[in-house]
Amino acid sequence: MASLSEPVISVTRLSKVYRSGFRMKRIQALTDISLEVERGEIFGFLGPNGAGKTTFIKVLMGLTEPTTGGALVFGRPPRDAAAKARLGFLPESPYFYDHLTAREFLSLATRLSAVPKSEAAGRITGLLRLLRMEIAADVQMRGFSRGMLQRMGIAQALVADPELVVLDEPMGGLDPIGRKEFRDIIVDLRDRGKTVFFSTHILSDVEMICDRVGIVIEGRMAEVGRLSEILTGEVESVEVTVRGVTGKTQKILERVSRHTIKSGDELLLTVKSEEEVEKIMAICREVGGIRVVGIVPHRPTLEDYFMAHVAQAGRKP
Repeated sequence: MASLSEPVISVTRLSKVYRSGFRMKRIQALTDISLEVERGEIFGFLGPNGAGKTTFIKVLMGLTEPTTGGALVFGRPPRDAAAKARLGFLPESPYFYDHLTAREFLSLATRLSAVPKSEAAGRITGLLRLLRMEIAADVQMRGFSRGMLQRMGIAQALVADPELVVLDEPMGGLDPIGRKEFRDIIVDLRDRGKTVFFSTHILSDVEMICDRVGIVIEGRMAEVGRLSEILTGEVESVEVTVRGVTGKTQKILERVSRHTIKSGDELLLTVKSEEEVEKIMAICREVGGIRVVGIVPHRPTLEDYFMAHVAQAGRKP
């Protein structure tokens, strides 16, 4: 059994090479990735499509072997039965026996996961209620929408009450309400001492709930850390909205601003520093008749940071 201080997931210098096509072309899916995920945290694994997220998760699940390097789950190799017994997994494109009802499918999942028979019925009812699927409990899954199927996939990942939950693009197919409910489920899992590792490209969800994130670009780990460490919080620009500007004064203000937008009798000015804000305030006081109606500082978001990494990777030869 892994100690409480030991990482739940530990990956060291992991690389994965595929051979594809008639000529067996070499494809480098992952390159020299090292990563640790601690007990009881929500870890968001980010990257654009084709970055290697699913390949990485397949290695963690023991579905494919790394070319070099290694991964441990609860201090054991990913294919170790004792490690697998402690985790739940939702793949990106799960397969369902669609002739089964939701209740029958979860009953099968409890048997495959060795859930005690005395606990199975209660576990199934609780999950159907948690995921708001009670009304469809006895309906065949062939009639389910993509979002409903995604909920069933999440349910089977939780059916054995795992210590670690690994989810590959879990928000796919969920509407905004479903995503909100799913975020609440993830936070509740953490509050109950579980560890959650999930891949996604929906950055707003990550910013709301993740303790730490890893950003993978073209198979390489570009950044790992807490959002508070990655996003420094420094103001990168300030939007100043003024009202009652005449044509002559507008030209004066535009010379101070980096960017301007005119809408009706309001002028939106974007500046880079506090000194430039002061200049705009001074001009407005001097001219008179102009009101400053808004000053909004803008700090880099996770999306800004992520897109900068993607753009930088695209510029590399």
